[in-house]
Amino acid sequence: MSDIKRLHTGPRMSQAVIHGNTVYFAGQVGEAGASVARQTETALASLDALLAEAGTDKTRLLQVTIWLADMADFAEMNSVWDAWVPAGATPGRACGEAKLAAPAYTVEVIAIAAL
Repeated sequence: MSDIKRLHTGPRMSQAVIHGNTVYFAGQVGEAGASVARQTETALASLDALLAEAGTDKTRLLQVTIWLADMADFAEMNSVWDAWVPAGATPGRACGEAKLAAPAYTVEVIAIAAL
């Protein structure tokens, strides 16, 4: 359909889907096997790149869901998140524990943004 634009579409998913003035992002994971902080940094860097490619940025985030393989890593993840998220433009956010796609992943970030 012409009113839907997809970025980096593969056989299973697209990394971003733009519909109207909203962008829906696939879950972004960081550098597999790295520390929670490093995985959070690299997942957020991937999200930054996709936001830019879609024509928006992190000040336009509407909602973010973060999955952690272990909630014991909440503070470590938040130390990176708090430095990254723009003050005064924080999105709605949820964070929970989930078994991720592979044991080497400890953080997954899923976002929705406005254009």
